[in-house]
Order: sequence, then C-alpha cells, then structure tokens
Amino acid sequence: MIKYYYEDLQPGSKVDIGPYQVTSEEIIAFAEEFDPAPFHLSEEGGKASVMGGLCASGWHTCSIAMRMMCDSFLLNSSSQGAPGVHECKWMIPVRPGDILSGHILVEGARLSASRPSLGLLNIRCNVFNQNGDQVLTLTNTGMMKTRGAA
Repeated sequence: MIKYYYEDLQPGSKVDIGPYQVTSEEIIAFAEEFDPAPFHLSEEGGKASVMGGLCASGWHTCSIAMRMMCDSFLLNSSSQGAPGVHECKWMIPVRPGDILSGHILVEGARLSASRPSLGLLNIRCNVFNQNGDQVLTLTNTGMMKTRGAA
C-alpha cells in the first residue's frame, strides 16, 4: 500500500527512520566481503589505527541508512529510484552497539519537465547514534510518481 506520493512530500517534510542496532558481527562480515581495512575487521586492528577500535565501514553505514529508509519510507512510497547521490559524508565512526536513527528531510521539490507524472525530490538523510551524534549525511534526488500517475 502506498502511503507517500510526490504530493505528500513537499519542502520541509520530514520522515523519521530507524532505529537500527549495529553489531560487531555484522561490521566484520560486511568488511570481510566489501571493505577489509584492519579497523573494520577486528578490535585489535582498530586499536592499532587512528580509529581507536573496531568501527563500521562508511559504506556499511550507508547500507544501514538505505535499509532504514526502505523500512520507514521508500517501500511505502511511489518511489521510482534515484539518479545518484550528490553528497555523502561520514561524520564519526559507527561502533558496535550503536543504535542508529535519523530522518529524511525534503529540501526541494519539482515536477519533471519531460515527465510531468514524475516528481523530483531533493532529499537529505541525516543519521545519528544513540548519543545524538551525527554519523552520516547523504543528499540525493529521489524520483516519485504523482498521485494521479499512480
């Protein structure tokens, strides 16, 4: 069931995402598969680095944010994907035991000039840990069907 169409998400709209608890096991499994830096593979490797301990890959953090966006928003929307990411910043390391949550902010909206049944949303995703420290910011343009097109 679709809860969000383009018209429902105009500039200033905010959708909460999360929570998601990060485990050391998933940090290591992701690193073994995709980003085998020593500070992502073990506590010892992390302590021997500037990270000071085991931490998640930034790409893992992005993947977690994507999961939270899907669960809280995208899978209940008329989303048609995105043409890419404009900005991605990893603010501080994500550690085992962190509980991540955040929100999506709509910063801009317009109808597509070539496809007026498609809305384009400028979106910022902000993710925080349980202490309120920001761990990630991500901006992109999302494509959503208008209510009439669906």
